[in-house]
Amino acid sequence: MNNEEVVRKATDAGILLVTFLYCDNGGVIRGKSSHIYGLANRIDSGIGLTVAMQAMSDNDDLQPIDGMGPKGEIRLVPDPNTFTLLPYAPKRAVMMADMHTLDRKPWAACPRDFLKKQIDRAGKMGLNIQAAFEPEWSLARRDGDGFAPIDESLCFSGVGMTESMAVIDDIVVALDAQGLQVEQYYPELGHGQQELTIGHADALRAADNHIVYRETVRNIARQHDLYASFAPKPFPDQSGNGCHIHISLWDEQAERNLFYDSDGRHGLSQMGYQFIGGVLAHLRGLVALTAPSVNSYRRLIPNSWSSAFVCYGPDNREAAVRIPSGYWGNEMASANLELKPSDSSANPYLALGGLISAGLDGITNNTIPSLDLEIDVDPTTLPDGELQRRGIVNLPRSLDEAVRALEEDVTLMESLGPTLSEAYLAIRRADAKLFSENDQSFEIRRHFNKF
Repeated sequence: MNNEEVVRKATDAGILLVTFLYCDNGGVIRGKSSHIYGLANRIDSGIGLTVAMQAMSDNDDLQPIDGMGPKGEIRLVPDPNTFTLLPYAPKRAVMMADMHTLDRKPWAACPRDFLKKQIDRAGKMGLNIQAAFEPEWSLARRDGDGFAPIDESLCFSGVGMTESMAVIDDIVVALDAQGLQVEQYYPELGHGQQELTIGHADALRAADNHIVYRETVRNIARQHDLYASFAPKPFPDQSGNGCHIHISLWDEQAERNLFYDSDGRHGLSQMGYQFIGGVLAHLRGLVALTAPSVNSYRRLIPNSWSSAFVCYGPDNREAAVRIPSGYWGNEMASANLELKPSDSSANPYLALGGLISAGLDGITNNTIPSLDLEIDVDPTTLPDGELQRRGIVNLPRSLDEAVRALEEDVTLMESLGPTLSEAYLAIRRADAKLFSENDQSFEIRRHFNKF
C-alpha cells in the first residue's frame, strides 16, 4: 500500500486519528497519533519523538543513558504496508512505525530495524524466514484492589470454550478484520487462561501481527468490562503465560521449507539442527530478549511445561526448543521449530531478531547440537547426575542472571549493536532493581497492568 492509498482508505473510512505504534525496550507498546488532516505529510515526515523514550523503562523511569536524555529527537516513520483500520475503535487506525534519525536514516536504537537487519542477513544467505507468535493470556475481572480469573474452567474443557464466548468471538472477528489468520482457540491450563493462535507470516509481519494481536485482545476485553493480561505470571498459583515462537527457514521463493528432510531424524534437515545448535549455544543470553521481565522467571521453572533447561527434543514441551511433529499430508510445509522460553513481556522485534541471530550463527558455524542435549522426557526425571553428564545446564533463574548472560554473549551483543544494547541492558537492570526492592504483590500488579 502506498501513501496515497493509505490516506484515501483512512478518509473513506471516516478515520479521525491514525496512531504510529512502536514497541519500546521494555516491551511496552506506545505511539503517537496523527489527525487525518495531517496524515499525508506525516506518513513521509513522521512524528517527532524524544530520544529519551528508548531510555524509558517499562515502569516509566528514565534511565541515564548517553545520548538519550532531554536533548535530541527522532521521527516515528510509519510503514504504509501495515495500515490497519481498528474494528474495535471505528474512527481510529494504526500503522507500525520505524525510528529514524533527523537525516532520514534508521536509528541504531530502533527494535524494528534490528529485526529487519537480521532478516536481511538471512536474505543474503538465500533464506526466507517464516514465523508465528503463539501467545497465552489471562482474562480477569476486577476484584477489590486486584484481579481474579474470569472462570475456573479446566484445560481444553468444552464449558471453558463457551464460558468466555462473547469476548472471544469479538476478538476473533476483530483479528480476522485486521488480516490476522486465526487458526485455533482453546482455554488453557490456568484459570481464565486463553490461547488463540495466529498463522505464520514473513518474519517482520509476524512481529507486527503480535503488536496488533496484543492491542486487539486488551482493548476488546475492556469493552466487555474485563481485563486481559499477557504478563508471564499474573496469578502466582496458576499456570504462566508463554508466547512461544515458531520459526522455519525457506528458500528465497518461499516454495521449499529448508527445515524439512523426510529422511532426517524427526523429519528435520541438517540446517534445522544447525539452527537448533545456534539457539542452544546462545540461549542463556537470548532469554534476556525473549523472557525479559522479572515476572518471566516465575514461569521458567522446572515441571511447568515452559522449559527450564538448555535442551531440545521432538514434541517435548519441557525442552527449550521443541521439534513439532508434522501434519499428515502437509509434512514439508508444517516443519518448524518452537522456542518455549519466551513470553509477551518481550519486544517481539527484539525477541525474534535475537532468535534469528542465534540460529543463523549456528548455520554459519555448522553448530550441530549434541545428541546428549536431545531429551524425550521431563529433564527433572533423569537419574541423579545425568543432566551434568550430558552437559545440560539450567536456564537463568532470574532477570539479573539472564542480563549478565546476554552481556557476555558476543554474537548477540554485536547483532544488537552498542546503542541498542546499552539502552536495553540499562532498562532491564533497572527493572530487576525496582522489583527486588518491592514485594511480590507489587510485581504482580505492575506486570498485570503493563502487559
